[in-house]
Amino acid sequence: MPKIYSVAVFCGSRTGENPDFAQAATALGAGLAQAGVRLIYGGGRVGLMGLLADSALAAGGQVIGVIPDFLSSWDVAHKGLTEMRVVASMHARKDCMAELADVFVMLPGGLGTFDETLEILSWRQLRLHAKPVLLCDIAGSAAPVVALVEAAIAHGFAGEAIRSYFEQHAGVAETLARLQTLAGGPLAGNLPGA
Repeated sequence: MPKIYSVAVFCGSRTGENPDFAQAATALGAGLAQAGVRLIYGGGRVGLMGLLADSALAAGGQVIGVIPDFLSSWDVAHKGLTEMRVVASMHARKDCMAELADVFVMLPGGLGTFDETLEILSWRQLRLHAKPVLLCDIAGSAAPVVALVEAAIAHGFAGEAIRSYFEQHAGVAETLARLQTLAGGPLAGNLPGA
């Protein structure tokens, strides 16, 4: 695996009911920044998305938001990012995030988070990329995605190989440790020019 420069994180535009979700988003944002890894995310200032970006920025990280123009008009876009890319649609958002990222991480979230994660897994199945996909499981948040994969296998719509398209990790510390392993060493200073 080449060096990890950018990690795309899929997560909720709400904070959810469990305080562990917000704590995880904050810890992951800070952890990526401290490791010298650029955060790519959906560009929002609210929910877990906002906490993730704010903590990365506060820790001195680079953060690129990717937001569709219609969401930008709802006044949910983060105003203080390193860079904001405004795109034409949700499809273009996923395309852009996939192009910018070396690795994908799923934090807790709702339908949008599941959609992004499942689409990136589908693209992997179609051999459109071979990038790692990590499910950062916080209080069982990864269970719905794992259940969908298992149901597809059980009903004969997918082979068992699709289990290898993602990894499930218990919490932020384990996810950050796995990123370091994927990078083949310390993540710190990975950004060009760092």
